[in-house]
Amino acid sequence: METQTIRIRVSPEAAQTYESAPNEQQRKLDALLSLKLSEVNRGKRSLEEIMSDISRKAQQRGMTPDILDSILNE
Repeated sequence: METQTIRIRVSPEAAQTYESAPNEQQRKLDALLSLKLSEVNRGKRSLEEIMSDISRKAQQRGMTPDILDSILNE
């Protein structure tokens, strides 16, 4: 799949988490973000709506900031 590099603004903590993650984990995060951004065009939903939906669903499934940190630090 052809890819293109973009720049996005995130919190310093999110940037540190991403930058300190292993390459494989970074690729997974890249793919997840790419898929979610692609949904913006398909569903005509705003990025904010998509991100809120992701957050809500993750919390409903028991995701906490500590669990996310643990996953990203594996």
